Amino acid sequence: MNDSLLRLYHQMPAPARSVAASLRGYYLRWWRYSRETERLVEEAFERERWSPEQWKAWQEKRLAYMLHRAATKVPYYREHWLERRRQGDSASLEVLENWPVLKKEALRANPHAFIVEGYNTRWMFEEHTSGTTGTPLILWCTREMEQLWYALTEARWRRWYDISRHDRWAIIGGQQVVPFSQQSPPFWVWNAGLKQLYLSAVHARPDFLRHYLDAIQRYLIVYLYGYSSTLYWLALQALESGVRLSLKVVITNAEPLYDYQREVISRAFNCPVRETYGLGEMACAVSECEHDNLHLWPEAGYVELLNEYDQPVQRGASGRLVCTGLLNDAMPLIRYEVKDMAQLPAADSVCLCGRGLPLVEKIIGRLDDVLLTKDGRRIALLDVIFGSHLHVREAQIIQETLDRITVKVVPADGWCEKDEQGIRSALRQRVGEVEVTVETVSEIERTWAGKFRIIISKVSSEPSNSNEHHLRLRQYARPN
Repeated sequence: MNDSLLRLYHQMPAPARSVAASLRGYYLRWWRYSRETERLVEEAFERERWSPEQWKAWQEKRLAYMLHRAATKVPYYREHWLERRRQGDSASLEVLENWPVLKKEALRANPHAFIVEGYNTRWMFEEHTSGTTGTPLILWCTREMEQLWYALTEARWRRWYDISRHDRWAIIGGQQVVPFSQQSPPFWVWNAGLKQLYLSAVHARPDFLRHYLDAIQRYLIVYLYGYSSTLYWLALQALESGVRLSLKVVITNAEPLYDYQREVISRAFNCPVRETYGLGEMACAVSECEHDNLHLWPEAGYVELLNEYDQPVQRGASGRLVCTGLLNDAMPLIRYEVKDMAQLPAADSVCLCGRGLPLVEKIIGRLDDVLLTKDGRRIALLDVIFGSHLHVREAQIIQETLDRITVKVVPADGWCEKDEQGIRSALRQRVGEVEVTVETVSEIERTWAGKFRIIISKVSSEPSNSNEHHLRLRQYARPN
């Protein structure tokens, strides 16, 4: 939505905004679903029974098709390979490792260069996604690909949890569904086309959350979907105010889900909490099964975990998530770095759920959300220091320099000097001898889209000289 339309929308009274959202919802429903949807869902379920060998053969065939298509029909990649040939490079374009890692900056700078020749973007679905920066990425796909993607989400983000797109649901997200300056409810719109209550993550302040709970009850919501951190705060509000809600499931997305958040959310809403991961680029997706394991969707993309030198990490180690899309053949993205970190299991194993989808150990989160140590390590998953033994509602770690860290804490009842000491001690055990300042605050500032970052580093990860470059191994590390 452009700025002028957004201003017009925000000037509407609340009922009119819901009408506008519903009209948009009916349009999206037409794009995403059709009479073929149930057949596509059943086919997705059938593929879940495939063996690793079947998935390997399928991915290799699809990958070969996407590489050839990108090199011959996509302007950005075709020019890349022509230039390499002019320079005498005879590397095979059929080998994925011979392709460069694609940075988001290149895609953001000229998205039309990634469209397969012959496709007219006027007749394609246009998606905008921007992460935490606020600078948009523009993506396109055909209606056929959009429906394939949403059939997969129906199968693995809904049917696994005994819900469907026909149920009434609520999402907490970063869309500007109400004006930013609004200080009274409603902080949401009802989208009848998708049976969706869209709750503004930007307005999810502690003093407004009771209104969100009231809306969830009033609209007879069956399941919740949204940011882990906001759902956690909503759950705390429900527990503290005595609001009793029984939902079928709460599904998290767009942020890592930490154990302390899962426990509180599950207790507040009397249901399981399931973590998911997905990209607007359609190049990777993950969902959690009933046995608490994360599964990759092989149809979405071919996944690599690389270190900072673009080499594969050892099995069981964490690394940069680099994906080659296998679904959207109208806008192929080859070795696309999504700027998130992930970790695969140390060894192949079979999940008790019986599905043949590959397992993921952990989606760690943003590549930038790590602490750099003096010896060059990169430390993630520091939520472990804010366990139930400390009186902490929520906290954020800010690395000011290699020697100085600030921790912002929203204290819970019982917060005391012993908690401060515990945080300092736990951090120093993981990152070494550093100065740790603990500040208590009423709330943690979110990004423009309402997302929460548990770690913010102001320290450049680039070595300052060649000697430092050789001294620093800088491997991604998960604290014990």
